[in-house]
Amino acid sequence: MSIEKTNVDIKTLVKKYNTPLYVYDFNSITERYNELKGAFDGKKSLVAYAVKSNSNLAVIRHLANLGAGADCVSIGEVKRALKAGVSRYRIIFSGVGKKDEEIREALSFGILLINLESEAEMKRVEMIARELEIEARISIRVNPNVDPKTHPYISTGLHENKFGVSIDMAKRMYIYAKKSENLNPIGIHFHIGSQLTELSPIEEACNIVADLVRSLQALDIEIKFFDVGGGIGVVYDDEVTIKPEAYAHVITQAIKGLDVTILSEPGRYMMANSGIFLTRVLYEKVNGDKRFVIIDGAMNDLLRPSLYNAYHKIEAVQKEGEMSLADVVGPVCESGDFLGKDIALPPLEHNDILVVHSVGAYGFTMSSNYNTRGKVAEVAVSDGKDYLIRERETFEDQIRLEESCDSSWQK
Repeated sequence: MSIEKTNVDIKTLVKKYNTPLYVYDFNSITERYNELKGAFDGKKSLVAYAVKSNSNLAVIRHLANLGAGADCVSIGEVKRALKAGVSRYRIIFSGVGKKDEEIREALSFGILLINLESEAEMKRVEMIARELEIEARISIRVNPNVDPKTHPYISTGLHENKFGVSIDMAKRMYIYAKKSENLNPIGIHFHIGSQLTELSPIEEACNIVADLVRSLQALDIEIKFFDVGGGIGVVYDDEVTIKPEAYAHVITQAIKGLDVTILSEPGRYMMANSGIFLTRVLYEKVNGDKRFVIIDGAMNDLLRPSLYNAYHKIEAVQKEGEMSLADVVGPVCESGDFLGKDIALPPLEHNDILVVHSVGAYGFTMSSNYNTRGKVAEVAVSDGKDYLIRERETFEDQIRLEESCDSSWQK
């Protein structure tokens, strides 16, 4: 998200909404969606937004209004998508561990399909569908064993990862599902990892899975949806990323001759660079030759640097001076509480504002109340105007579910 492109003054936002604060550029989200959808122009396709990347209702609603579906990894995300106005026929329910009650609820909603991650899960879905006297539309997540060449924590397509099943197991599952009165295998799914910056792993995985679809056709199993997952990388620092047109090309080449609808599940691609995080400087501190800039934002607000050692560009707003390296750290009582290390910054004073870039994806959604810190506010910027889309959490909000419990046993 470019500060300049939003036409909204950062200091005005801080004065109006306080800090820490997430700000999302909805015009940027629209541009990213249109770029990806346009790359599949002329092909049957559905962009199913990965709700886990940023699950704010206003974000989901905005994308639904553009025509997006929703890729959900919990029943809560399914409910968010429905509440935000996503058509039930554009909702996919994925995830490794689905409880019986979650499966039952998803089936009762009549969503497009449920992605299966194991043979055991397939048997549970079949049993529940039988109880409900319905036919469950399913897809099976195939693990093509392709190295995505990304961070190991966000690699999902190797046999050592917990996701999906092997090609051989998938074929056995499809044959079983074809014979079942309560399963309708209409899709195939794979997702090799997140923050992908090379086309070759995507191309390799597409070809492997497309060949499986052709072999299923020979068994009279008709796959209607070819779900390529998400994972297109974005620029955090100096990455060279994949062009949407090139991405679409390798997919369409792989499925040549197949009459399928392409499903893609982008999250980071649409949201990461559409969001910034605003935080105030509390103090500066020097320990020996080590400079620290202590801010009011923390790892509970933005976990990616601590969890993945992820880099986010950090800038001071309207401050000049000789630059020197500093660790940007928060108030949480952990050595891992940092948003950046060895960041070049000018001398800073109390209440100066820092902008942390590329936080629209996996920022707020991964936040917590650690150290009894309230979750921060979220703001949308659209056509030069700003809108509060999530209020700042109060102490009373945090303890409400504890206070509502019967504590008479402690008296």
